[in-house]
Amino acid sequence: MSSPLIAAMTALFNRDMRLGIRNRGELASPLLFLVLIASLFPLSIGRDPALLQQIAPGVIWVSALLASTLSLGQVFSRDYDDGTLEQLLLSPQPLAALVLAKVAAHWVTTGLLITLASPLLALGYQLPADIIPVVMISLLMGTPVLSFIGAIGVALTVGLGRGGMFLTLMVLPLTVPVLIFASSMIAAAMGGQPIEGHLLMLAAILVLSLTLAPFVIATALKIGMS
Repeated sequence: MSSPLIAAMTALFNRDMRLGIRNRGELASPLLFLVLIASLFPLSIGRDPALLQQIAPGVIWVSALLASTLSLGQVFSRDYDDGTLEQLLLSPQPLAALVLAKVAAHWVTTGLLITLASPLLALGYQLPADIIPVVMISLLMGTPVLSFIGAIGVALTVGLGRGGMFLTLMVLPLTVPVLIFASSMIAAAMGGQPIEGHLLMLAAILVLSLTLAPFVIATALKIGMS
């Protein structure tokens, strides 16, 4: 990549990070939502350790998915409101590269924080200590994919006044493969089974997202802004 492009991507990433840190309420909302959702299941089904461990993989990942979806509007909506998005579309730098920087900033302020908070959820569901690294690895590899998929939906609906429900209906079905392989990876580790197959599938989905999703998002932005 050329030096001006790297500088533009770094500046855009740092800008979004500063905005995210400055709006601490928006930064904390996904984490609070994550903890709230994960806390509802033990309250509704009881505190039986065997049952909690059985449902833990699915609950942790569904909670992470919904918490990540909650913050998707931050990816482009703020830029659309203040005119920054139009400047990005007119920029001489490749739009796909600029989009990659914005999605990376979104992941750091949501997916990475969710990953770091996941040990608390795992302990709350009484998962063994040796399973916690598997939970974190699954989130570390899966949450960037959620950010990419969500950014595609946001890009398509950014010009709509109230596209929240439409965005959710678009994004959630696309996240099913990640949800299946990630939760199955945790369940396999809990059952003493090999996790390499699930890990490789998550890695393949992540690489595919890194290489293709920025171009899809860039195209969706041009369509959504036209």
